[in-house]
Amino acid sequence: MIKFMNPQYILSIKMKYYLASFFLLVNLHCSAQISRTQQVSMILDTDIGPDYDDVGAIAVMHALADRGEVKPLAVIASNQNALVAPTIEILNTYFGRPELPIAGPKGKAPNMGASQKWPEMLVDKYPHKIKSTEETPDAIQTYRKILAAQPDQSVTIVTIGFLTNLSNLLESEPDKISTLSGMDLVKRKVKELVSMAGGFPNGREFNVYIDSTASEKVFSKWPTQIIFSGFEIGKEIKTGLRLVADQNLDSPVKGVYALAMPQSKEDEQGRMSWDQTAVLVGIRGAQHYFDLKRGKMVMDGAKNAWRDDPMGPHAYLTPEMPFNELAMIIETLMMYRGGK
Repeated sequence: MIKFMNPQYILSIKMKYYLASFFLLVNLHCSAQISRTQQVSMILDTDIGPDYDDVGAIAVMHALADRGEVKPLAVIASNQNALVAPTIEILNTYFGRPELPIAGPKGKAPNMGASQKWPEMLVDKYPHKIKSTEETPDAIQTYRKILAAQPDQSVTIVTIGFLTNLSNLLESEPDKISTLSGMDLVKRKVKELVSMAGGFPNGREFNVYIDSTASEKVFSKWPTQIIFSGFEIGKEIKTGLRLVADQNLDSPVKGVYALAMPQSKEDEQGRMSWDQTAVLVGIRGAQHYFDLKRGKMVMDGAKNAWRDDPMGPHAYLTPEMPFNELAMIIETLMMYRGGK
C-alpha cells in the first residue's frame, strides 16, 4: 500500500511545478521541432527494477511512439527478477500497447529487485496477465525472430540495463529462425546500438559491472556503431517533481515516482534520468541535445576507459543543450497519458 507523502514535500514539489509550467509550452514546441523525420524501429532492453528511471524511459518510448517517431518492436528484460515482466506489461498496457512482445532471459542472468518496492505496488494495483518473468518467451529467440523479420540495417537497439542478453545474442548459432549466427544477424539487421552504460572518459558504472563479462564481450565485438550515454550525463538531469505534482495525472509512472522519490534524500530535486537519455537519443538522435565524442570504449575488468579515435566504432554523449532544458523535455514526455 502506498504511503502518502508529507504535506511539506507536496508543497515543495507543487511550487516547483508552477514555476516550471511557464516554460512547458515552449519546450513542447522545441521538442516537436527536433525529432527525426523517419520512424525508428526499436527494441528496448531493460533491467527495470533496481532503479526506477527505466519506468520513465518506457514512458518516453511510448509517448514518442504515439507521435509516430518510433515503432517499438519489443521490450526485453535483462533482469530475471519475477516482477520485471509484469511491470513491463503494466506499463505497455497503460500506454495502449498490450500486444507489444515481452521476453526475458533464460539461464544465468542477474536477478535484482527494487529496494523501494514499487514493482510490488504496481502488480498489486494494476491488472496484468504475466505473473512472473519466467513465464515470458526466451529473450534470445525473441531477438532472433524479430531481427530476422526486419529490413536490413533498420533496427535500433536501446539497452538501459545489463548486457547479458546482447552478449548471448552475439553468441547464438544458426537455427530454424535464421541461418545466420547472432553476430551476422546483428550485422545485417541492426543499424546501431544505444547503451546507457559506462562513465566517460573513465568510470565504473552499474550496468557494466553487474555483468562485466557480458559487457566486455558486447563492447569489444558488437559489429555496428554504439552510442553511449554515460553515468555523468543522466546524473545531471533530474526529473519527477512536475510528474508527481500533476494532480490531473493518474498513471503507473507517477505512482512509481511518488512512492520512490521520497525514500531517498538524493532525490529531493528529482530522480537522475540515465535511461531516459538513451531512449531519447535512440529515437531522435543526439543532434541538438548532445555532442558526440568518437573513439572506442575499452573494458578493464568492471571498469571502462576510452581511446579517442575520429574513425572509431563508438561515441559517447557530451553536453550541448542545458541539462535543465533536457529535463523539461524528458519529464514532459514522462507525463504523457497515453491511449489506455
